[in-house]
Amino acid sequence: MKLFRTRIAVALCALLLLSTAALAEGPKKTLPGDLSLAQAQVILKAAQAKAEAIKVPMNIAVVDAGGNLKAFARMDDAFLGSIDISAKKALTARSFNMSTRALGAAAQPGQPLYGIEVTNGGLAIFAGGVLLVDKHNVVIGAVGVSGGSVDEDESVALAGAAAVAK
Repeated sequence: MKLFRTRIAVALCALLLLSTAALAEGPKKTLPGDLSLAQAQVILKAAQAKAEAIKVPMNIAVVDAGGNLKAFARMDDAFLGSIDISAKKALTARSFNMSTRALGAAAQPGQPLYGIEVTNGGLAIFAGGVLLVDKHNVVIGAVGVSGGSVDEDESVALAGAAAVAK
């Protein structure tokens, strides 16, 4: 029994030393296939340029592959209520790996996902949330846009998404 306790103690000390060494190295960098801040800023810039071109102030949210907010912009005069909607559109698209327009179509009465919008703390199931896919066709996040009609929102989101695939 004493030998067993000694081995456990040695194993725990080794684990502690390895953990301490890992912490000393610092945090890990962004994982491959994840969205960088530079990419998120390019997406915001492209989406904002499209919103300016159509003369509709927008809220633009960009989430990474894990669905975490990476970047956000609220254009001057964009609706305050659309802040939350843009973030939920981005998270909804990433959570289900499809555009919010496609998810919304599948969530209509009589369709297989009817009622899904009340799950996950509330989802946004109308157009304006699109996936971000890199040049290798890997999902790296999503962008959500709100402030105009759903078609305007989606056009701005698509403009942002197109900028990252280049």
